[in-house]
Amino acid sequence: MPLPLSAFVDAARGSVPADLVLKNARVVNVLTGEVHDGTIGVKGDRILGIGPYRAARSEDEVDLAGAFVAPALWDAHIHVESTMATPPEFARLAAAHGTAAVVTDPHEIANVRGASGLDDFLASAAGLPVEVHVMLPSCVPSTHLETAGASLSAADLAPFYGRPGILGLAEMMNVPGFLLGDPAVRAKVEEAAARGLPVDGHAPLLTGLDLNAYVGAGIRTDHECLGAAEALEKVRRGMSIWIREGTAAKNLDDLLPLVTAASSERFAFATDERHPWDLLAHGHVDHHVRRAIALGLDPVLAIRLASYSCARHYGFRDRGAVAPGFRADILTFESLDDFRPDLVVLGGRRVARGGELLVDVPSRGIAEGPAFRVDGFDRTRLALPASPGARVRVIEVRAGSLATGAGSEPARVVGGSASADPDSDLAKLAVVERHRGTGNVGVAFARGFGLARGAIASSVAHDSHNVVVVGCDDASMETAVRRAASLRGGIVVADGPEVLAEVSLPVAGLMANRSLAELDAAERKANDAAHALGTAIDHPFMTLAFLALPVIPELKLTDRGLVDVARFDFVPAVV
Repeated sequence: MPLPLSAFVDAARGSVPADLVLKNARVVNVLTGEVHDGTIGVKGDRILGIGPYRAARSEDEVDLAGAFVAPALWDAHIHVESTMATPPEFARLAAAHGTAAVVTDPHEIANVRGASGLDDFLASAAGLPVEVHVMLPSCVPSTHLETAGASLSAADLAPFYGRPGILGLAEMMNVPGFLLGDPAVRAKVEEAAARGLPVDGHAPLLTGLDLNAYVGAGIRTDHECLGAAEALEKVRRGMSIWIREGTAAKNLDDLLPLVTAASSERFAFATDERHPWDLLAHGHVDHHVRRAIALGLDPVLAIRLASYSCARHYGFRDRGAVAPGFRADILTFESLDDFRPDLVVLGGRRVARGGELLVDVPSRGIAEGPAFRVDGFDRTRLALPASPGARVRVIEVRAGSLATGAGSEPARVVGGSASADPDSDLAKLAVVERHRGTGNVGVAFARGFGLARGAIASSVAHDSHNVVVVGCDDASMETAVRRAASLRGGIVVADGPEVLAEVSLPVAGLMANRSLAELDAAERKANDAAHALGTAIDHPFMTLAFLALPVIPELKLTDRGLVDVARFDFVPAVV
């Protein structure tokens, strides 16, 4: 319950005891950019301020002996589904790492299950120690070039506005549709703008007059900048840039030099897509803060990006700082050079200490399903007819980036079909539609996985989440796809008829009602199996998942075919 005004005033004046007192602290003041000494009082869910506060009980007075106190952290953009765990399981880890709130776009589950998926996600995310603020998915499906499990119009989204936890409209990634006047796309932005709600962006390489139109329409953030020059242009035009450091896409090194004391409120940190092993090994937003400081950013600015900047952008005037009347979301840590949250207080409650939770987090699973509709799929659907002398377009995979290159290669023709060529790192790539039973199978080629044999497949295939598979032979690819379908979703590594490893993800083919530790163990085995097949990519499954997303340049593959993202249209795989 929020602290009543009269109770706050009495406690802030010291007329009544505080509930919690942090004594002898060094306060990281993100409002002034300084560190200063002080004692902090907390009453209910509010920070009383800095001063000579006392608690009624000695056990509620914590002597920090010079340790630092800072606001707890915010993740400016995340897809919780990409952790493979449900919101409560994710919140357990995030709270222990000092996270107060996340701004999430549940478009993964929405692309599979539509409004019912959103309902289930919201129910699972309610009442957690980490606040889950939801931006409604703007692109279900992301484009007209793929087959999703659902479609959400502006009218479908309207009933969700006003519900607890709903913050605004999520990343508008259908940039061509928006700019060229698709009425269904523009209606979603107009609806959010009419309600005075924030709208997030997703616009890699957008520049010039088109950028002016995009930003001027009220789309004010981007987490997809591919370089510093692009990010600077967007900041100059009024955008805020969320510096992403996810499992596969990493932009912190490139974008951090843009952050100054003057511009710091226009930047925040985002994880976007992060797998279980990454969370368990490195943490959550606290990892961004450590890396930023290690790269030379002033520690106070790093913490400002991880708290105040994000909270202010989304309209929370009482979050993200250690100051009177702000929500008591605070953390302690010992060293500015090695930022590791110790005591974590969220909403005035001590929820974690030393990386261990002090409170129970309710477990709310999400219903499994739906079943995969890939009946009749076999290796014959992977054939790509080609004549001698033909060439194939090649998706060039780039390490550490979601963007791909576009190349071409003489086709290796076997039996009238273009085939993979492991010796030249040319793998066959396919996307198999799994929602509606259309029988659609898109086939193309990719370079960069380094597979010497076998195949890997995943039902996490952004954003429509059909089954994406890459391999050296059609038999292995068939095994991987059919096993993923029989699991009702997941990750599979196969070699010929043999399944070498798998991660079962039966919740919409994206998540599992299991612990992060269990998911991590299964994913590690799958990674090891993929590496045994020859790939040197650190995160092959997340890299694979983004090869199906037709809104990030240059070439991508959907169940309907190969997409030239710049043209926003299909191109033949064989030329």
